[in-house]
Amino acid sequence: MRSKRYLWPFALATAAVAVAVAGLGSCAGPGGSADIGSVARERGLTDADVLAAVKTYQPTGRFDEYIMFSSGGHSGQVLVIGIPSMRLLKVIAAFTPEPWQGFGYGAEEHKELLASARMAGHDLAWGDTHHPALSETDGDYDGGFLFINDKANPRIGVIDLRDFETKQIVTNPNMGTNHGGAFVTPNTEYVIEAAQYSIPLWTDYADTDRYEQDYRGLVTLWKFDRASGRLDESASFSMELPPYWHDLSDAGKGPSAGWAFLNSFNAEMATGGVEDGNPPFESGASANDMDYMHIINWERAAEIAAQRGKTRTRNGQRIIPMSVAVEEGILFLVPEPKSPHGADVTPDGRFIVVSGKLDPHVTIYSWEKIQQAINNRDFAETDPYGIPILDFASVIDGQLEVGLGPLHTQFDNAGCAYTSIFLETKVTKWCLEPLAVADDIGVHYNVGHLATAEGDTKSPDGKYLVAMNKWSLDRFNPVGPLLPQNFQLIDISGDEMQLLYDMPIGVGEPHYAQIIKADKLEPFKVYPQVGYAPHTMAASPNAVLGGQESVQRRGNQVTVNMTAIRSHFTPEYIRVREGDRVRINITSIEQAHDATHGFGIAKYNINLSLEPGESQTVEFVADTPGVFPFYCTEFCSALHLEMMGYLLVEPRS
Repeated sequence: MRSKRYLWPFALATAAVAVAVAGLGSCAGPGGSADIGSVARERGLTDADVLAAVKTYQPTGRFDEYIMFSSGGHSGQVLVIGIPSMRLLKVIAAFTPEPWQGFGYGAEEHKELLASARMAGHDLAWGDTHHPALSETDGDYDGGFLFINDKANPRIGVIDLRDFETKQIVTNPNMGTNHGGAFVTPNTEYVIEAAQYSIPLWTDYADTDRYEQDYRGLVTLWKFDRASGRLDESASFSMELPPYWHDLSDAGKGPSAGWAFLNSFNAEMATGGVEDGNPPFESGASANDMDYMHIINWERAAEIAAQRGKTRTRNGQRIIPMSVAVEEGILFLVPEPKSPHGADVTPDGRFIVVSGKLDPHVTIYSWEKIQQAINNRDFAETDPYGIPILDFASVIDGQLEVGLGPLHTQFDNAGCAYTSIFLETKVTKWCLEPLAVADDIGVHYNVGHLATAEGDTKSPDGKYLVAMNKWSLDRFNPVGPLLPQNFQLIDISGDEMQLLYDMPIGVGEPHYAQIIKADKLEPFKVYPQVGYAPHTMAASPNAVLGGQESVQRRGNQVTVNMTAIRSHFTPEYIRVREGDRVRINITSIEQAHDATHGFGIAKYNINLSLEPGESQTVEFVADTPGVFPFYCTEFCSALHLEMMGYLLVEPRS
């Protein structure tokens, strides 16, 4: 419906809205004296504007139908957003310190977690989260866990969705950066992580003049143990890949289950060096018309990795060499339009959709034809590393022109697909059978990824799509040269798409997201028992119950057993000597929903978040004499300001 200036009475496009408006009439509401029509006229709203507002408005106390988990980009975190309201519900601390949750500000479990995430001997104070992946059972989101990658520092985080907290970070010692991760197999047997920019694999250092000989790509399959909620590094393995640059991946489902599909670019193996008069990477890596999609039999690869003599070990990681992968028939290539970004498996698992950023088409590969070509060993040629290359024309099901700069594709429940079009800043809706464009809608601006409700599963819901746009020029109030990103909510339930909502994102640069039905999530309201340790999701051995509070000294070691409850700490005085090592075991003995406490010590960089029932331990050296207030950092009651105490550090003198 084309927008028109708002006239009263207005003609809205849905019966539900008409009924609602009729019910309200022109009576004064509790918040003012104006009726709907006059408010709309005063604000210059159109019928479409009002319809969009009604479709997204969530009255207080009403929950959203869907939850979107979005990467937090350079914040290193994960964003939790309600749909259709587009309310930011939480920022999950993943890779970088986050003071509200006390992540990285004193708790021993967080120190251990961030220490496990160090790379190249460095503490890492930033991350670049890209691709969250919800755990799946039989190809559907199950609401148990969320995995997130850090592109900048090749790491994978594991988030338990019972309390929305990060429990594990694994580092990949053989990658330079990762981009093709995190993606899960249909029953979350493995979490897939693929390197982006190739680096030397079997040597510690090689100059780029030995790029083709010594540089390599890598894909890692992290084995997930659902019972422990952890990635099992000892049962995980990697596969050596050619030194192309690898991008997004997706796991097969249905008939293609057991296989994975991984994009690549820079099949030219360009090495840049514009300062030396060479073509820059951007032109050298996009000179050819085609790059390669990697087709990987991950189920067979897991069997090969378990066999003696089939892997090499590098930095403690088992790696299947390319020669073994070729010999065992677990790695194949097929040409794809140059500079591809998305490799997206259709809900039924019969097709793989690839978009090349420098090609206006989506290319639809037939899994049946791929499988037939592999079984018949019908290969066009091999690449420089001996990997069989399937004939492009024989394995595609078709191509469709969708716009300039297609990137990423998601699906609905009606046989339609939605592709982000970067250069034309739009989303194109198209049908698989028959292959044809159905609709498009402009977005603002330069859309990268997009997400539909349950769109990566075997049974997407349709209904909503979120376009994740890189620019927000002229969309919001000016806030200086650095502008927010823009998430746009789009209604895809009808034949024509309708833009519903613009949501500025004040962290940069979020990339991908997944949207799950909210009723699949069953988070704790309070921890199951007083004295619970979130890191182990079990009773803490350091838990302190009411009546067990104490301060104990053994030499220069002082142990404080403390409880927190509205509105006081017990004990309220911690007396130590300069140089003492202080260990505080603190338990929130609250059991009321949302009765969270904090524990911050002035000038010692200590801040904890204590949800109801939670137990934490903080340890530090009292190296600065003086008097330091500690207090509850989370507003908890009318007497919140009185919830405090003193750390008294007696000088040595």
